[in-house]
Amino acid sequence: GMLDGPLLPAIVSYAIPIIFTSLLQLLFNAADLVVVGQFCGSVSVAAVGSTSSLTNLMVNFFIGLSIGAGITVAHGLGSREDTVVQNTIHTAIPTALVSGVALTIVGVCFCRNFLEMMGTPDNVLPLSTIYMQIYFCGSTFTMVYNFCAAILRAAGDTKGPLAYLTIAGIVNVILNIFFVTQLDMNVAGVALATTISQGISAVLVIRALMRRTDACRFDIRKMKFHRAQLSKILRLGLPAGIQSSLFSISNVLIQSSVNSFGSVAMAGNTAAQNVEGFVYTSMNSVHQTAVSFTSQNLGGRQYGRINKILTECLLFVTAVGLILGNGAYLLGNQILGIYSSDPEVIAYGLERLLIICTMYCLCGIMDVLVGSIRGLGYAVMPM
Repeated sequence: GMLDGPLLPAIVSYAIPIIFTSLLQLLFNAADLVVVGQFCGSVSVAAVGSTSSLTNLMVNFFIGLSIGAGITVAHGLGSREDTVVQNTIHTAIPTALVSGVALTIVGVCFCRNFLEMMGTPDNVLPLSTIYMQIYFCGSTFTMVYNFCAAILRAAGDTKGPLAYLTIAGIVNVILNIFFVTQLDMNVAGVALATTISQGISAVLVIRALMRRTDACRFDIRKMKFHRAQLSKILRLGLPAGIQSSLFSISNVLIQSSVNSFGSVAMAGNTAAQNVEGFVYTSMNSVHQTAVSFTSQNLGGRQYGRINKILTECLLFVTAVGLILGNGAYLLGNQILGIYSSDPEVIAYGLERLLIICTMYCLCGIMDVLVGSIRGLGYAVMPM
């Protein structure tokens, strides 16, 4: 487990399901883009793509809170304090519900204004607005899934969330194709398919927590905000949320600049960003592993293992970053060709991959260092 035995095999077998889970979440988004690209044309691709930096900005802030919930649960499990674990779980899920509802209200009411502020081109704006409004109707599902998955991971279960997302992902792709080709719904169909599949993954992950027999068991009747646990979730989670929002704000500004180059550059940038996403989330899974292992070992007072965890996660993340990042660039022509057959779009995409992906392992190294510090319970310093 996390607290005893050799570390590297434990780290790798914990991280790999997270890598696949994250990749599946990206495949949702990629499937949206591919279906839209094949059946609706490049304006629709630009419409879906131009929303991603904005949705990430809003969603990532709250996903930061789920990191806080995961660390709090891991500390409690490591130090074998069952009451703390119970109170954290029954505080985390109502927090997820409140966050989701807040996101829906803000997203549905203001997304058009936000898209206009980003300089979204007039031919893209109506489609982008519809996509975002439907997407944000599913925010509560997204939040519940992310909080519950963080709790399961803190308890050492990384295979469960992978299984639930696989089911949801298959549903997503089938509905995507059905809504777009049979019902002719364009980007609205893609957004609706995503929302429904997120609902499915949220229900499955809640059910998994209700069926547990250990301290991580969830009981709907016990939902309540426990002040001590809520403040710890916010203390650890808000800085993480603010940190990812700051990255997202800079990405929104970058997206606004890219929008000024017109829709061909937007399409190339979107496709390359999507490919980068696969490399980034694979590295980020090692960051999540560092957080969970460090916080459980801190809770269990196994201080000697913490430096070892950091060293092995750093080696692992560097290898992942170098192999996947350079692979993405070397196979760039073929991979970008899946998103678009336009050579000009592919050329823009390759230019971006060359600059970002070849040295992307630096980003992974930074993330793992941050994860180690966060797992020790320091949240403001890495932010």
